[in-house]
Amino acid sequence: MIPNRDPGQDGLDTLRARGLRLTRPRRLILDVVRATDAHPTAALVYERVRRRLPRVSLATVYRNLRMLAAEGFLAERADAGGMRFDGNTAPHDHVTCLACGRIYDVPAPAERRVRRRVAARIGFEVLEHRTEYYGRCVACRRQRGRPPGTQYRRSYGRPQGH
Repeated sequence: MIPNRDPGQDGLDTLRARGLRLTRPRRLILDVVRATDAHPTAALVYERVRRRLPRVSLATVYRNLRMLAAEGFLAERADAGGMRFDGNTAPHDHVTCLACGRIYDVPAPAERRVRRRVAARIGFEVLEHRTEYYGRCVACRRQRGRPPGTQYRRSYGRPQGH
């Protein structure tokens, strides 16, 4: 897993500078998201926060997730299942299993080279980028097996034959 950015004193200062506090619900929400690499939905975060703070509302969880993302403590990512939250704010890409829906973090390639190449080729200033890979994870491949007569090339992962 790619390391997370610790909110630490800088994070507290960032929140305070914007007139916000690191309240107990905010801290728990942040801890829940950062404790997993599963890119949880707001509903899952709510379920886990509620175990430790039973009176928290779903609206509080949603509002704080959005605020923490806006302040750069979490990242938001939309997918077919809705909005998910990522505690890893370092530059990285994602691999999504099409069978089980699990999302994995993978290190991003050298971002500066990509930005320079795009800028040189078409004159476009790239501010951010996102690369998504889709396939089947190891666990799902083991469960379902491969279609008969299909072999995968190691370098590309594409089926050969047929």
